Amino acid sequence: QVEVVESGGGSVQAGGSLRLSCAVSGSTYSVKCMGWFRQAPGKEREGVATINHGIGVGGSNADYADSVKGRFTISQDNAANMLYLQMNSLKPEDTAMYYCAADSGYWCAGQAWKDLNRFKYWGQGTQVTVST
Repeated sequence: QVEVVESGGGSVQAGGSLRLSCAVSGSTYSVKCMGWFRQAPGKEREGVATINHGIGVGGSNADYADSVKGRFTISQDNAANMLYLQMNSLKPEDTAMYYCAADSGYWCAGQAWKDLNRFKYWGQGTQVTVST
């Protein structure tokens, strides 16, 4: 069993930054792919970014949805079992509940952020609100 708990959401003006954190606990050795997802009111949940757990801190190990590429950065602290999402140049359309999720089945590959069903372990979410 794996538990994930998000934190760090809040309200910010457009152009601002926020850093989300996700604490991973339980059977962390089994986790292979981790990701950040979001769901805006009235919309379906969508993928934001994914990273292979325990391999490096980010960089080429990360993959992003086109809507956040160049603005968001996913990273991890493997020793602390923490996952992060640095969000810069925030836009009102980034307003959503943000979720951290873990997959213990397969490593991330081929735009894994598109395949929400593969992620078995989900947090409760943290709200991000971007105002104009």
